[in-house]
Amino acid sequence: MIKDRAFGRQDSTAAVREANKMFRKVMAAPSELAKADQAFQANRERLKAERLARESKRPVNTPPIRPAR
Repeated sequence: MIKDRAFGRQDSTAAVREANKMFRKVMAAPSELAKADQAFQANRERLKAERLARESKRPVNTPPIRPAR
């Protein structure tokens, strides 16, 4: 292969490109743990948005509401 001295690149032939296609990394399907984590994070963000919306509607001088024990 001819090396491009200016940029440090190598010209690739059709055979090299075809070989690289065979060894390209494949995106693995997410595991059950990753799916559960994504669902948890999405739910957490949704609940946070709802809480912030509720707090923004409350009058300014009202103290925060604490849940009963």
